[in-house]
Amino acid sequence: MRVLVAPDKFAGTLSAEQAADAIVAGWRRHAPADDLVTAPMSDGGPGFVQALAAGLDGDLLALTVTGPYGAPVPATLLVTDQAAYVESAQACGLHLTPPDEREPERATTVGVGELVGAAVDAGARRVVVGLGGSATNDGGAGLLAALGASAAADLRAGAGGLGELTTDRRVDLGAARDRLGEVQLVAATDVDNPLLGLRGATNVFGGQKGMPDERKPVVDGLLERLAQATDRETADRPGAGAAGGLGFALLLLGAVREPGVGMVAAALGLAEHCAAADLVLTGEGAFDHTSQTGKVVHGVARAAAQAARPCVVLAGRVDVGTRETRALGVDQAYSVSDLVGERAALGDPAGSVASLAERVARQWSG
Repeated sequence: MRVLVAPDKFAGTLSAEQAADAIVAGWRRHAPADDLVTAPMSDGGPGFVQALAAGLDGDLLALTVTGPYGAPVPATLLVTDQAAYVESAQACGLHLTPPDEREPERATTVGVGELVGAAVDAGARRVVVGLGGSATNDGGAGLLAALGASAAADLRAGAGGLGELTTDRRVDLGAARDRLGEVQLVAATDVDNPLLGLRGATNVFGGQKGMPDERKPVVDGLLERLAQATDRETADRPGAGAAGGLGFALLLLGAVREPGVGMVAAALGLAEHCAAADLVLTGEGAFDHTSQTGKVVHGVARAAAQAARPCVVLAGRVDVGTRETRALGVDQAYSVSDLVGERAALGDPAGSVASLAERVARQWSG
């Protein structure tokens, strides 16, 4: 039996590569003779560059950029003949800071701008920025500043630095646009949220970054100031709220949106892998209602369906019912937490995923 293993990361516990390895290890306990092919995936968030590098012919450039709170962090730029690929989470990701030390009103996207600038300096004519997993909520102001934008406010100081902006004290984007020149920007994102409002960056994603509920209206108001001082209409465009508003900044600079999971799928030849498999396995930390909005699970399930292959999900948690699961093109979803309990799953994520994979193999491998 040929099995394709194409998971996303299990956020906060396992990278996509680690998840794939754990699934393979557990599966082989029951079915050692099965042919297992791994294709770790990403939708634009953590693991984006590594996933693309596995399928594209390019060079990885090691850099040091500004992290979400100003300290230097390592990052990698993937440069091919056709484009350069940036992973925003490497410069401003949640994983860079322990949960009890996160300050979303101070976190900045300056480092993402530095990565984009490095891609331009490397000669790229097309720069793809993977969005997701950010600790920031600054509307991309730091990115704009790193590329040369200027304002009366401190654009590098996170959302908290935007209070001085008004319609009369606007952000000058001229130098940032000149820095990019004719370079085409692409925002690789799995979300279509606007920048502001109930479906915006702050209200939907602020909580997972450590923002208290009582601060959300204040921070949303600060991003409103940024929008009024640049282009308010752009704030309403789908994807403007991606990665704490990094999508907004990229759209201001002329970026187009493309699904990150589609890019990775094409680079890895996911359709061909699905067609050659008897069974497709994918997974993520939480299989829930957001999984149908351009996430890895949705992309893999769609590719499996197009190849007429069954698709099974292994997840940390399963928060949707059978009807929703089938509507996503998934034949069955299994939960690590249901098998070993949430505490054990967090204590030994790789071992827990392997145990779940062994159980799934008993049901699906002949």
